[in-house]
Amino acid sequence: MTQSKASKKNKPYGGNIDLTRLFGSTNQEVGQPDSSETQHFLPIAQIHRKPEQVRRYFDPQKMEQMTASVKEYGILENLLVRSMPEKLGEYELIAGERRYRAAQAAGLTEVPVTILELTDQQALQITLVENLQREDLNPVEETEGILQLLAIRLEGSVQEVVSLLYRMQNESTRNLNHNVVVQEEAVVEDVFSALGRMSWQSFVKHRLPLRNLPEEVLEALQQGKIEYTKAQTIARVKDEGQRQEILQSAIAENLSIRDIRDHIKQLSPSRNATSQSSNYLKRFNAVSRQLKKTNAWEDKRKRDRLETLLKALEELVQ
Repeated sequence: MTQSKASKKNKPYGGNIDLTRLFGSTNQEVGQPDSSETQHFLPIAQIHRKPEQVRRYFDPQKMEQMTASVKEYGILENLLVRSMPEKLGEYELIAGERRYRAAQAAGLTEVPVTILELTDQQALQITLVENLQREDLNPVEETEGILQLLAIRLEGSVQEVVSLLYRMQNESTRNLNHNVVVQEEAVVEDVFSALGRMSWQSFVKHRLPLRNLPEEVLEALQQGKIEYTKAQTIARVKDEGQRQEILQSAIAENLSIRDIRDHIKQLSPSRNATSQSSNYLKRFNAVSRQLKKTNAWEDKRKRDRLETLLKALEELVQ
């Protein structure tokens, strides 16, 4: 599969991830399959998807292509599953959701699987890592996946991880270093080093803001219709109508960052004109109130000037 350099740059975590460094465990300890695992075939009806799946969007065109491939060649790579203790004979899907969906669409009744014995935490780790290695994972899903990985390593919530990252950023800016967070900082550094090619500082600056994007911009980003750098630029437009207009143009015309910025600049005079019009009305009303109170009408010379100005205004608005 070919991919442009620009798109790869926007997806910095593609490729292999060092699991041993990431989790401080061997593949077997975190439940990764090895060469000794045997292949099984399970009825697809007995396999259930994880509700907390990081990946939310699956490109319809790519899914059609994979479904066609599955119809012709079958499933070429095992799905990873684990047994569900609360449901005898049922299994939870750990990795391979695209293959699972394609198999369903292709009408397969059973699929090849590798059955692993995993704890809830191990299952989540493998699901996250498997997704983060996919080149077509969108930046929003990728960001959430990384936050969940950090939450596992730090034994906290995603929100606590976000707060920690912002605190680290503030202390880095102010050149502060508190011993209480040294251990947490080391974990963060280790996770990002294992993921590769992006520092935690860059993640805080460029990725965390994606969680606060306007809904329509976030949706376009999740669906792969626009790159995250463009999404961030468009999100800065405060007016909702103007923002949606630029977003639609950016998608339909595949606008570059420069084109998007030019569009935003063209909108600015309109906003300024509206602001100036409002200011003129305020000034006019203020002068009108002053005219009612002033004794300038008693001075013939001032009255003549006011009458000239009044006629000019009357002609202007006709």
